[in-house]
Amino acid sequence: MSVDLSAPAGRARMSPRRRARVSRGVQYVVLLAVLALLLATADWSAVGQTIFNPAAAGEIVDRLPRAFYNTVRYTLAAFAVGLSLGTLLALMRLSSVAPYRWIATTYVEFFRGIPALLVVIAVAYAVPIAFGVSFTSIVAIAAIALGSVSAAYISETVRAGIEAVPKGQVEAARSLGMSHTRTMVQVVLPQAFRTVLPPLTNEVLLLTKDTSLLFIIGQTPEFFELTKVGRDALSTASGGLTGLFVIGACYLVITIPLGLVARRLERRTGGRA
Repeated sequence: MSVDLSAPAGRARMSPRRRARVSRGVQYVVLLAVLALLLATADWSAVGQTIFNPAAAGEIVDRLPRAFYNTVRYTLAAFAVGLSLGTLLALMRLSSVAPYRWIATTYVEFFRGIPALLVVIAVAYAVPIAFGVSFTSIVAIAAIALGSVSAAYISETVRAGIEAVPKGQVEAARSLGMSHTRTMVQVVLPQAFRTVLPPLTNEVLLLTKDTSLLFIIGQTPEFFELTKVGRDALSTASGGLTGLFVIGACYLVITIPLGLVARRLERRTGGRA
């Protein structure tokens, strides 16, 4: 058996560490190449005129505080209804009474299966016709419509949190003479909510974006939310899409901190949700 000592040294196999370093280098080069291509091919004069137009942004600045406040208000109202109804549905899903389980399951499957926009339209226009009621507040419509949809998702989250509580703690509470209701309220639910805090925070984030669906309802300027202001800005003579990008930045002011809070809570709970 002979060994070819004349083989070039470059043909030697690279170590895993060196291969990983080369792979990262290639990825950085590809990323920089893509960014350079985008920067080189973009029409910056058109971008400045139609997307980042300071004059057009200045035309809607005075309406942003009210729209921002309304968006937060609609989100909190919807979340309050969603959390309350979602917790009730979760308890119904876990009930030993079969009709409660059937009702909760039907509700969850129904509201998870239809677009939230249809629910908003139904609450704003169909419910008043069917029941002879009149909603004078956009907050009420947001709370009922978006809260009903959110409850379907929150119920599954809360149910998972309740099922994650060790059964030994329930048995210990019952052995101390606590009733089933008291065990659920004082032992199970506090631990369940502590576990599902990260996904509940994500639900608030999703609700914030879902408030944009309220633009379909006829509103007075006093009740405009962010998307309605941005949509109206599209009809202005100048500025193009600048208004929508300003509105997008406003949403990020709300959603980015919420996302950070959700990740922080997820680390604290060990991702058990």
